[in-house]
This record gives sequence, structure tokens and C-alpha cells, in this order.
Amino acid sequence: MDYQIKGEVMQSLEVRLNRGEAIFTERGGMAWMTEGIEMKTSGRGGIGKMLGRALSGESLFMTTYSAQADGTLITFTPEAPGKIVPLNLPAGQSIIAQRDAFMCAQDSVDLAMHFRRKLGSGLFGGEGFVLQKLTGPGLAFVEIAGEVAEYTLQPGQKLKVDPGHLALYEPTVDYDIQMVKGVSNILFGGEGLFLATLTGPGRVWLQSMPLHNLAAKVGAAMPGR
Repeated sequence: MDYQIKGEVMQSLEVRLNRGEAIFTERGGMAWMTEGIEMKTSGRGGIGKMLGRALSGESLFMTTYSAQADGTLITFTPEAPGKIVPLNLPAGQSIIAQRDAFMCAQDSVDLAMHFRRKLGSGLFGGEGFVLQKLTGPGLAFVEIAGEVAEYTLQPGQKLKVDPGHLALYEPTVDYDIQMVKGVSNILFGGEGLFLATLTGPGRVWLQSMPLHNLAAKVGAAMPGR
């Protein structure tokens, strides 16, 4: 399977499949494709997996596209302006992603629900208790709003982040929520009451424009506001 990410602000993902290769996405995720690709929509994994995907921001049903000939082409587009991030996952390696980040993946990749065990991070982390977990082997693609900043944290190294800017992180990274200190910071800082504290080791991916920030700006500009 070969792929090419095209564009800068409104990107698209062009995937070329040979006979026997397959890629799956949420229902309605495909933009266009050539002949020679078979489309099959299913629950993919049974009722448990379906409910887990729904809780993590994806559709109950997934669609698998299987190539019946060599050199077929299929294109996927994101739901909002931003970047498409490819993740080449070895067998057993996982990535934790924000709700609704999943775009598409090779048929061998497992998409599942990830449940935050810490009460504070679930209540105040900006994305709730349920996230997405992608596990290899295989190539997966996620969509991130705005531009992407990637950091590799060393053991014990900490990074404080507004929760809405956290897009992806490796499971080795410890994720917790801490309340902002200082009455003046809370009342007049404009950054909310809580910050996410990420502790290494592991990689994290941050997004420059969380969708709720974009939605708030668009909503403020609507007539009648």
C-alpha cells in the first residue's frame, strides 16, 4: 500500500491499493475512488466494539475497502481544516488519540475505546473519560485540527498543556489534570481552571486549533450573537 498526503490547509489522503489490500474507515469517510475496489460496511468486531467506537466519537459501523485489482486509488478527506498524521504501528504498539481523531487504517490495525482511569483527567481533561486507541500492526491515519507540534518527552520530563490542544500520545506518557494555581490566574488568566500535565517518557502530538475553539469563534461571528 502506498499513500500520498496532498495539500497544506485542506489536506487529502490518496491511497493506492493492490489486489488483496484493504483499508477501513468510519461510515462516510471516503471522498472518491476508482473502479476495482469493493466496499463492505459492517459492525467490525461485534456489539462491544461498536459501542466502544460510538463512545469514542466514531460511527457504530465501519466500511472496509478491498482492492480487487492492482493500482486502485481511494481518497479520504478530513472533517475540518488541519493535518493528516500517518502512524506506522508495529505489532502490539498503540497510540492514544482524542475523540473522533481516527481517519482510516489498514485492515490489520485495531481501533478500540480507551478509558481514562483517573477521575480528574476524565472530568476536566476536555475530552471526557473515553478516547480512542489504535494498535498495530499496520498503517493508520488520524486527523488533527490546525497545525501539529510533536514532542518527545524524556523520563520524568513534564509538559503542561491546555487539555484541548492534546491530540495524540503514546501509552507510556502519564496524563493527569491539575488545577491552575493562584486566584488571579483562575479569575483573569483566560486559560480555564485546569491544565493537563504530561510526564514522559514518550511522544505527544499537540494541535494548534482545537475544534471547540474554532466552533466558538465561528459561533461568535454568527448574526444575532
